[in-house]
Formats: sequence, C-alpha cells, structure tokens
Amino acid sequence: MNSNSILIIAPYRYQGQWVFDDANVGLVREPFICGIDTMIDKLVKDIPNSESGFRLIFSANPFPNYAVELEWLRSEHGGNWYHSKKFEMDGWLCPALFKYFDTAPLKLFGRAEPKSV
Repeated sequence: MNSNSILIIAPYRYQGQWVFDDANVGLVREPFICGIDTMIDKLVKDIPNSESGFRLIFSANPFPNYAVELEWLRSEHGGNWYHSKKFEMDGWLCPALFKYFDTAPLKLFGRAEPKSV
C-alpha cells in the first residue's frame, strides 16, 4: 500500500487502450476501461504525444491545480464507479485502485501533464 497522499503514474496507449505500468505494486499494462478511458482522452486532449505517455497525478485529497474531480457512486464487480461533473460521465476503476488506497476514496482528484514537465 502506498503511503504517499499524492500519487503519480504514467499511462500510455497500448493496442489502442490506455494502460499503465507500476512495478512498485506489480502492475503491467493495467488497462483503463468502462468510461475512465474516455475521461483520459478528454483530460489529455491538449497534451502533445500523450499516447506515448503522460504523467497522471492523483490523490484522494484536493491539491493545487487539479483538473478533474471524481465522486464515488457505488462498487461493482470488485471495482468502483465514479462520476465526473466536468466530463458529465461515469467511469469504473478496477480493483487495482486498492493497490493505492485501502478503501475506495469518496473523491479522487487528478491532473495530466506531459512527461517532460
């Protein structure tokens, strides 16, 4: 379990799908699906070459200049559904969420940045 309150992963496109690796928690090409992938598309639309990888900063607490806020809706199939008011849509985060949090946070905050920043 990660003890940091602000976390960073580096998603990239693999075979047309947003995925990420995190050796610290044993994840390789972990996919974002069920709406979260579409939210990522919207979040990175202004980041050049985002498909080659970008930095996704996220936390259960607000932090300066966060770009998106997700609100917990319900659990399903071991994962959790969240709603984004900004994107007016829902997305499902798989059980890999529990590699970073003991319980599903009621809110998640995030920001995407180019890897070179």
